Amino acid sequence: MFVPSFYRESDSSWMVDLIRGNPLALAVANGCPKNGPFATHLPVIFDPETSADWTGELPGATLLGHMNRANPHWAALETGGVLLLTFTGPHSYVSPTVYEVTPAAPTWNFTAVHVRGVVEKIDEMEETLEVVQSTVRAFEGAFGDGWDMTESLGYFRKIAPAVGAFRFKVTGAEGMFKLSQEQPGEVRDRVRKSFGESACTYKRETAGLMSRLP
Repeated sequence: MFVPSFYRESDSSWMVDLIRGNPLALAVANGCPKNGPFATHLPVIFDPETSADWTGELPGATLLGHMNRANPHWAALETGGVLLLTFTGPHSYVSPTVYEVTPAAPTWNFTAVHVRGVVEKIDEMEETLEVVQSTVRAFEGAFGDGWDMTESLGYFRKIAPAVGAFRFKVTGAEGMFKLSQEQPGEVRDRVRKSFGESACTYKRETAGLMSRLP
């Protein structure tokens, strides 16, 4: 991902927070010339065994993901192969009316993290079940209502043979946080204020990130 220097954030917590808050990744692999490339939307979490409280640079972290085994993408994945996971955070259109200057051009503020890494496919059923349960625990804690999965574990075991789970060892990561940094301070403040007062959730979330800028 091409990231101009003024859209980079040196604090690694920006990328970690974006992944935790927006865990539906797009997994991309080249595949073969006939059928590739492959792209699959799938849930991703930090491995609770090794990276649950990860706060530092992303390389070295382990992520967990899963997809349907019937997906041709699963058959194309190989242990030791390289995969790209992309995460999209808050984003919104910026109208020049907000700038209050002329000439001006519209743009789109957005945030994204691209993570490269090596795949380890999980073959053991119990390990696959643990990935599913860990994902439920993570998402119920962050986005759900604390649902107790105990009475559904039998159902999980029935559907687990169709689940392709994998570990993902991060080898590289890039984050782009395009939040009007190219604009003069007073213009950027107008964008942030406009977004913050908007009824649009995307704009308010983008304004929240803009407020973290120095």
